[in-house]
Amino acid sequence: MALSTSNEKGYFCSMKPFTELLLHWYAANGRALPWRQSQDPYRIWISEIILQQTRVAQGMEYYLRFVKRFPDVRSLAEAPDDEVMKYWQGLGYYSRARHLHEAARRMNGTFPRTYAEVRALPGIGDYTAAAICSFAYGMPCAVVDGNVYRVLTRFFGIDLPIDSAKGKQKVEQLANELLCKERPADYNQAIMDFGAIQCTPRSPQCDCCPLSGGCQAFALQSVETFPVKRHKTKVTDRYFHYIYVRAGACTYIHKRTGNDIWKNLYELPMVESEGAWDMTQLLSSPTLAQWLHPGETPQVHVIEPEVRHQLSHRLIHAAFYEMILPEDTLSFSSFLRIPIEHIEEYAVPRLIHAFLEKYL
Repeated sequence: MALSTSNEKGYFCSMKPFTELLLHWYAANGRALPWRQSQDPYRIWISEIILQQTRVAQGMEYYLRFVKRFPDVRSLAEAPDDEVMKYWQGLGYYSRARHLHEAARRMNGTFPRTYAEVRALPGIGDYTAAAICSFAYGMPCAVVDGNVYRVLTRFFGIDLPIDSAKGKQKVEQLANELLCKERPADYNQAIMDFGAIQCTPRSPQCDCCPLSGGCQAFALQSVETFPVKRHKTKVTDRYFHYIYVRAGACTYIHKRTGNDIWKNLYELPMVESEGAWDMTQLLSSPTLAQWLHPGETPQVHVIEPEVRHQLSHRLIHAAFYEMILPEDTLSFSSFLRIPIEHIEEYAVPRLIHAFLEKYL
């Protein structure tokens, strides 16, 4: 293990004390999480995929439900697509569930045991492969996630943008040099917990931080300026108009396909527009006209004029309408007709789920 390194500002930082202090902190402050009580690569994999875009507090319940229903690779591989998506409902970033299911089907009932095989699975990048292999198999693979970027750029004062090739390479090099080869799982869990609990994005606990004595960002009084990013995420506005149809005791849904958001989830009939619409514009849209059977005149009223739903790169502006049609309607014939009371059996986006919980 290297004992020292220097950053571009000329600071010299001791490696070994950093690692020892981090492991000492972890022994006293590490989180007791259910997937840490096991070296089962399957359960570690499920937890890591859930936590990619989900806070631990939210992801815990989902993890426990998921592994109870799908306790191993084979049970997940053999499950129907719709059931897997239903168990993932509410976590968002649904491509994670699709990749999980696809990967399980490729494993032939056994989780792979080499880094290369793990890394080759759908939905697994460098970070997830390193986490699985270090936690399950004790391989000396350093994890580099958002917490690691934050901790290392602050401590070593790295002002290279982490969304640049040079910045990523610098942090990855440091992460591998700092890794305790004898205790890779403990070290990786330690640095991730340290970033989640102590060295947080906002209002980090610097006054009681065991690493503050050597932290360059703390010395420069610029902790919250790290890590540096070169680009900001561009957010696109999208306008969705959902129609909750009531035809007697039934309603209509359909499954989203293609490579757009929420693939393989169900939703209410929806018209997308380029901007905000009122009800008159919706009722005059050619798309809605195609769905309505000639001669049928529905009753329509607005339930929610606008609900904002933030995704990573999109802001959804959703409006919800109720449309009442005769029980024997011929409209919406291209949609799936289901009893309203059965709608909970289908996996839907969180936006739709929140609406259904509120109004049904």
